[in-house]
Amino acid sequence: MTQILIGQIILSIGLACIFLIRPSVTQTAGWKILAFIGLCVLPALCIVGGMNIQMQRSEQTQFCTSCHAMAPYARSLYVDDPSYIPAQHFQNHRVPADRACYACHADYSIYGPLKDKMRGLTRIYMQYVSTPPTTIRIPGGYDNHQCLHCHAGARDFEENAIHSATMDALKSNQMSCISSGCHDTVHNVAALDHVKFWRPGQ
Repeated sequence: MTQILIGQIILSIGLACIFLIRPSVTQTAGWKILAFIGLCVLPALCIVGGMNIQMQRSEQTQFCTSCHAMAPYARSLYVDDPSYIPAQHFQNHRVPADRACYACHADYSIYGPLKDKMRGLTRIYMQYVSTPPTTIRIPGGYDNHQCLHCHAGARDFEENAIHSATMDALKSNQMSCISSGCHDTVHNVAALDHVKFWRPGQ
């Protein structure tokens, strides 16, 4: 995909140079069509292709954790404590390790509804132009549907007595998965100086 995009960009630049240096070539119908393709169609394809590549890249854990404000959250994925929910999901590949952030936060990033997209872009703006907040919070709290889109239907989840007794409250978001006293240790970045870390391969 990247090589095709690079080819399109080079071709687009090449055609633009031809038409800038010798605009008189566009007097015939064939050259006019080629000029339209080179100056309108190819640049549009380059923009769409570039956006697609960047959107795929921004789903990567490496992208999410590359900004300074997210560094502690990236570090928390390696906490050696089974009560840390994101760490256990990441370390045990319950979510794809290379897309761990996106797997659990898709609705809160630039992939969710328009309001969330704008919020995600605001965070990118703050990273590069302004000052990121010291504490990152999800407005409105974490939605249980982010958990349930993987766990609902899983045998060990469905057959758990606590889950089955509270399933309606979990599905309706009346009871939170992460603040109900069951799975209440999430990233907990404030405590990272006092925990043990898992080091892969050691």
